[in-house]
Formats: sequence, structure tokens, C-alpha cells
Amino acid sequence: MNKRKKMMTAAAVSLLMLSAVPAVYAAAGDPIQVIENLSDFIFSVIRAVGLILLGWGVVQIGLSFQSHDPSQRSNGFMTLAGGAIVTFSREILNMITGGGV
Repeated sequence: MNKRKKMMTAAAVSLLMLSAVPAVYAAAGDPIQVIENLSDFIFSVIRAVGLILLGWGVVQIGLSFQSHDPSQRSNGFMTLAGGAIVTFSREILNMITGGGV
């Protein structure tokens, strides 16, 4: 079990490190571009967290099928659904507001 935790931690850290994160700086005279870059940065961090949740949900579902544990299976599906919502939060916000986020 300890080896599994180490593997999950290593996968999460490598996912965060390998994610493409845009720079948060722009031309000095354009504050709107700075805000847009900051927004892109924040949403890319949120997407990385959502992908980690998606992966953890898949792991929980797989372990629940192995151990025949229905409560773990339920938690796995809820984590998977939550990860999908967090991963696609920017697209969901754009759909709700009609674009512009």
C-alpha cells in the first residue's frame, strides 16, 4: 500500500510539473493582457487539479472492483464526476455566461 501512495504522489507531481502553464506577464502598458494571462494561469492550475481528481477517481473505481466494496465504488464515481466538473470548469463557465471567461 505504501508503494501505491508513492506512485500516486509521483504521478501527481509529474503531472503538475509537465503541464503547460502560460506566463503571467505581458507588455507593461496593457493591464487587460496581464489579467487575461493571470486568468489563463489560474484556469490551467484548476485543470491540473481536476485531472488529478479524475485519475484518483479511476483508481478508486478500479480498487473497488478488486475488493468488491460498493461504498468505495460510490466514492470513486463521485470523485470521477467532480474531477470532470473541475477539469472542464472554464468551458462550463463559458457556456453559462455566454463566453468571455
